Amino acid sequence: MCAGGFSSVVLVAGAVAAGGLLTAAAPVGTTDRAPSAWAGGTPAPVGVQAPTDPLDGRDSADAGSAISDTIPVWELAGDPDSDEPVERGAYLARVGNCVTCHTEEDAEETDFMAGGPPVEADFGTFYGTNITPDPDHGIGGWSEGDLARALREGRGPDGTHFYPAFPYTSFTGMSDGDVADLYAFLMEVPPVARENRPHDLPWYMSVRTAVAAWNAFNFREGRFQQDPERDEEWNRGAYLSRAVAHCSECHSSRTTSGGVDEDLRYAGTSEGMDGDPVPNITPHDETGIGGWSERHLTRYLDFGMDPDGDFAGGSMGAVISRGTSYMTDDDRRVLVRYIRSLEPIDHSVD
Repeated sequence: MCAGGFSSVVLVAGAVAAGGLLTAAAPVGTTDRAPSAWAGGTPAPVGVQAPTDPLDGRDSADAGSAISDTIPVWELAGDPDSDEPVERGAYLARVGNCVTCHTEEDAEETDFMAGGPPVEADFGTFYGTNITPDPDHGIGGWSEGDLARALREGRGPDGTHFYPAFPYTSFTGMSDGDVADLYAFLMEVPPVARENRPHDLPWYMSVRTAVAAWNAFNFREGRFQQDPERDEEWNRGAYLSRAVAHCSECHSSRTTSGGVDEDLRYAGTSEGMDGDPVPNITPHDETGIGGWSERHLTRYLDFGMDPDGDFAGGSMGAVISRGTSYMTDDDRRVLVRYIRSLEPIDHSVD
């Protein structure tokens, strides 16, 4: 995988390292949240689509539906325009790939968010942790502020550093309202008393102070800032890509210290997650996706079919089936618009 540092660790988006549950941070403010508010734009109501896996409930809940006893939380497609925080949070959990990384592919409904599949990296094997509200094995003892600290600083309630396999380097851009909604959803997930599987790492990776050193070189905390020169739709697409869906975490090459190479952000890498190449998604005509139309790209994010009629597999297949396929049509469109606005980078990925 990428040379040096924690590069391959960072590429494993979502495998949170388990931390203690001691001192709670101050609660996040939620005064910026009103129905339909995000970090700068108003998405359209979610569309109802056919399910693609056993935990897909997009045929079970109509757009904008309220939470009820008849709709299990794992069946919620989510709705970013809902009056219900849990509905908005469910949408974020899908688009942000929480479900993808924290739920086994063949999990029963009762194991929803109770731990994810193994991910092989240069430094060992990582496992998505239990993020159900179980007080002993999950995040049941976390406050909203604790979740905010994890997402924005990469630290547990007791200050323990998470490995950058958990993409806090992107989640740091999430708005207060979105953090609050995600917390509301996670606290409604049925608690599962399932122990976290320890990561299989060499001894030197157990020193969490090394992560603090990594952060000093590669991490800058801060909320997403809208570009005043761009319209709301572009800014919505940028927010989804940079903060929530964290596209560049996997679609970028890395420096020797393990951070994103800014000259190759979104330009792909030959040494991606699980050792597989990750494509260049800048609009370069030859080495990127410059030949893909807006229709091709939105269709790909919806159900995984590329312009040649082939379907996504592997990790991207999971991201689509459990993540981007849940996006509203408008959100897919603005995300594609943002990606197509990137500077084309000539970078071949083997």
